[in-house]
Amino acid sequence: MTPPCPHTPIQPVEPAAAPGDPGSGPQTGGAQTGGAQAGPRDLLVRLPGLPSQVSRVRRLVAAALGRDHPLYDDCALLASELATNAILHSRSGAGGWFTVAVRTSGAAVRVWVADAGSEEPPCACRTGPRATGGRGLPLLEALSHRWGLSRSGGATTVWFELAHAAGWS
Repeated sequence: MTPPCPHTPIQPVEPAAAPGDPGSGPQTGGAQTGGAQAGPRDLLVRLPGLPSQVSRVRRLVAAALGRDHPLYDDCALLASELATNAILHSRSGAGGWFTVAVRTSGAAVRVWVADAGSEEPPCACRTGPRATGGRGLPLLEALSHRWGLSRSGGATTVWFELAHAAGWS
């Protein structure tokens, strides 16, 4: 069992809605792609809470963005960190499911990972240099343009947004 976090837990923050964006994170349900407001490669997928699914999350990011996209590396890293957190730190990893959404626009890439929730809210604790874990949320904080989380109905959704560099289309 993981000891309690000695730092203040992260406070929930909802993402501000972008034009054409539902702004409420992913909806739970079966594997889906597209939708009335979705772009051609926007994805929404429900996955079993198994460690093998982390590599699938990276493949989903590749399918949504393409490996040549300038934000691909950071987006794949952060999405896989959030998927790992969902599996390791929530009820999703105890026989449950988690949902991943990737939404692209001309200005940014937004990713949500919704899990089955946990007793405690996520904590961006700082770890020592020899620790083998605990770097996911600090990476999210360092690499994303903005990010946040919401806890509702026993579930936790963590989202991040990476801004496009000028000139990317």
